[in-house]
Amino acid sequence: MVWHSLLLIYRNFQRFKTTFLINIIGLSTGLACTLAVYLWVNDEMSFDKYHENDSRLFRVMENQRTNQGINTSWGTHPLLAESLLDEMPEIEYAAAVTPPSFFPKFTLVGQDKNIQADGKYAARNFFNIFSYPLIQGNANQVLVDKSAIVLSEATATALFGSPKNAVGKSVEWQLANLKQTCIVSGVFGPISANSSEQFDFVLTFDSFKDIMKMGQQITWEDMGPFHTYIVLKQGANAANFESKIAGLLEHKSAKNKNRSLFIEPYSDKYLYGEYENGVRAGGRIEYVKMFSGIALFVLLIACINFMNLTTAKATRRVKEIGVRKTLGATRLTLVIHFLAESVLMAFLALFVAVTIVQIVLPQFNEITGKQLALELKPNIIGAFLGITLLAGLLAGSYPAFYLSGFKPAAVFRGTLISSIADLWTRKALVVFQFALSVLFIVCVLVVHQQIAYVQNKSLGYDKSNIISFETAGKSAQQPAAFLTEIKRIPGVANASGMWGYFVRVGPSELGGPQLEWEGRKISVNNLAVNYDMLETLGIQIKTGRSFSRQFRSDSTKIIVNEALVASLGMQDPVGKVLGKAQIVGVAKDFHYESLHEKVEPFIFRLEPQAAGTVLVKLTPGREQETIKAIRQFYQQFNPGLTFNYQFLDAAYQAQYASERRVAVLSRYFAGLAIVISCFGLLGLTAFAAEKRRKEIGVRKVLGASELSIVYLLSSDLTKLVIVAIGVALPISYLVVSQWLNSFEYRIELEFWYFLGAGLLALLVAWLTVGTQAIRAARVNPAICLRDE
Repeated sequence: MVWHSLLLIYRNFQRFKTTFLINIIGLSTGLACTLAVYLWVNDEMSFDKYHENDSRLFRVMENQRTNQGINTSWGTHPLLAESLLDEMPEIEYAAAVTPPSFFPKFTLVGQDKNIQADGKYAARNFFNIFSYPLIQGNANQVLVDKSAIVLSEATATALFGSPKNAVGKSVEWQLANLKQTCIVSGVFGPISANSSEQFDFVLTFDSFKDIMKMGQQITWEDMGPFHTYIVLKQGANAANFESKIAGLLEHKSAKNKNRSLFIEPYSDKYLYGEYENGVRAGGRIEYVKMFSGIALFVLLIACINFMNLTTAKATRRVKEIGVRKTLGATRLTLVIHFLAESVLMAFLALFVAVTIVQIVLPQFNEITGKQLALELKPNIIGAFLGITLLAGLLAGSYPAFYLSGFKPAAVFRGTLISSIADLWTRKALVVFQFALSVLFIVCVLVVHQQIAYVQNKSLGYDKSNIISFETAGKSAQQPAAFLTEIKRIPGVANASGMWGYFVRVGPSELGGPQLEWEGRKISVNNLAVNYDMLETLGIQIKTGRSFSRQFRSDSTKIIVNEALVASLGMQDPVGKVLGKAQIVGVAKDFHYESLHEKVEPFIFRLEPQAAGTVLVKLTPGREQETIKAIRQFYQQFNPGLTFNYQFLDAAYQAQYASERRVAVLSRYFAGLAIVISCFGLLGLTAFAAEKRRKEIGVRKVLGASELSIVYLLSSDLTKLVIVAIGVALPISYLVVSQWLNSFEYRIELEFWYFLGAGLLALLVAWLTVGTQAIRAARVNPAICLRDE
């Protein structure tokens, strides 16, 4: 029976070659899209899940109640981890860690070799908490000694030839004007590509406390940027523990009554990184949901093609169904047969889809910034087979129940008439297909316009022709002399330095301090800068003045932005004292964060030695020549060090990497949706022409023009596309409005985005239907009317 069913399926495929080709192309394309997105989603969902303690590993975070609402900070007090470990019996391990990108690159020197590397400070339990594999050393010991340093395998090899040779050797690190010698206590292996944090070495947090003199200065009223990670003991209840620590800061000091703690699973931080008013508000998970939905919709469009073409050609199979029922086949048997036919079609499409994915995967990786591979792992094989089976069952479900419902008596009398419900179902499926296509087109247009807006909007500073680079060696020790010489290079318009990164400053990462003015509290972001930084960036002073070498006391002064003045309701702020520092100027608002965020209160502090990151303004027209001269000078000033730079504009654009990927992928998805939908229209038009070929012949004999025949064949489908446009436009407005709401600064939705999308979909539909209709209209009437 199985072999007989397969034989019947094969014969039907041969009999309806056009339908078979259209279905196989549509299903394979839809499956390829879904499978590629599955690989991406699977990779995204696996980030930070590989740690052995994943189910018990949490990050402690802080909510701060201010006049602006509740600010959520990843940064916590530097001594919080130690306090929690001492006072909370539920905790097995706890560690304070400096956040990613907190420091510029360190310069490491070992055995007369030097390299630049990314590093962090971490408490002694760091390697017990996280599953970073230690090749050399013991997790309980590698960060006990204050002078210890743990290197990555690649760093150890670069400095000492091999991980084994590195242990016990001295490494000198330098960061700006700080320098220290450490002993290599361990070496860790390659960090998983699915880790949200990548680094080259780890120093002890105890040594950092000594450098910053925390024991002498720190109090529980202070805030910090440090990440606090904990591992709860087996059986400990996370919700109860969270309730227990909520008021810990207030218990430590009555001044902390507006601050509370909570915990978040560590592996959630990659996908759920955004908070609004103290409540989790999404993050990268939104893009995971978006692309998953889009991929499923594209596959659904392909399945709808299968349903429509199969049910439309029902009259070509009615005699087969009648004979089989007469010979004793039950409806259940026929349903199983037709479902098997569609599932087999889906698995044939799977082979084509896997080939397509293998071909396009390199380009897909380039777009998504991933290194995905089509590997034969059990979870991937299971997912691919499951998706294909569901697609086959979905595509075949309606045709199976529709075709199996024909009555043998009606079939043989020739009185088989399609019901109104069947006809409207097919029309509804066509409308649904094109409504999705129009939705995709609107999304492409809006995303493109928003990205263009982001790229062209005035930011309150001039990011063009500015390069940034991190200092090391002599340039970090003698910043004033270095900057003076940089400014003398022909083609350099201005130069200055700062601690940290200009476009990366953010409240959640840095945990900015709270300031109070006349009973109003606000959280502020702050940046330590050298002389001429505001001038280099082109930030304008609204009132007051900028920092100047003419005023030696400026290192105790601050410059604030308009947002801070407005938040505190200050009148005539210049000369006022805020947080023990006098305001000397008010800068016009500028976007130091992405346009997703509104401009928040900001403070510039002057530190004449600030030069961890140097910004250089280049004269337009001679950038490459000037960069070459800067490189030569840098290497002369810092023998043996490599000059690495980045344009500030590139750093700004990096904030919108996800949006640009959305823009590119949405174009591909929209194209696929339209192409697959048009294949369906092509098949339906061809079938309509075949079904009405004698009618067409009669009309032509009676004098009907080719244009009237084209209108006859295309008018019904055109009406369906117009209905689809009408359905899609209000839905698309809601969808793109919701997406734009994630930007504090965004475009206005124009009517032509929606009108243009509808007209484009209609034009494509006309071209698809029209070409087939013209072909049918040009057939010789004699061929149409001859006896079969």
